[in-house]
Amino acid sequence: MIEGVDIRVENVVANARIAEELDLQYIESKLEAAVFTKKKFPGLVYRTKEPKSAFLIFRSGKVVCTGSKTEENVRVVMDRLSADLRSLGIEVAEHPEFKVQNIVASANIGKELNLGAIVVGLELEGMEYEPEVFPGLVYRIKDPKSAILIFSSGRLVITGGKTIENCETSVKILLEKLRTLKLY
Repeated sequence: MIEGVDIRVENVVANARIAEELDLQYIESKLEAAVFTKKKFPGLVYRTKEPKSAFLIFRSGKVVCTGSKTEENVRVVMDRLSADLRSLGIEVAEHPEFKVQNIVASANIGKELNLGAIVVGLELEGMEYEPEVFPGLVYRIKDPKSAILIFSSGRLVITGGKTIENCETSVKILLEKLRTLKLY
């Protein structure tokens, strides 16, 4: 936890292999919340309501889960997907192993920031800033590998971390650099 900065997880993206092969047209015909539009996208989209999330399910048996706010919710919806598919007679793991690929978090540091001064102060080290294209500054961190979108309002979007600790560490690194430059 960083004093004065509340970091909230907005999205946990995880993937898993639940089967060797899946018949997406069959799944779509049997599951009410499943949509498969082969011409537009090679995967089937399956949404859950509580906890809210969405799956991209591929013929290869791989799935991507997005929209969950915690790893615990990923576990719940993965198990629910598995149960739904098993109820259709499809052979899948009861508790599929999954791997978190990305966490998207948000934060507000409670101060307005001068993005131009940050760019000058950090000498473009790991940054992208094109205000005529996008109103935020993109700051990339090597360890832990992540990117922070910095807005002049003091709002941050942290992406690329695999744990909430990665996100917190990334924000700490950014704030230390800003303090050094007397910009925070």
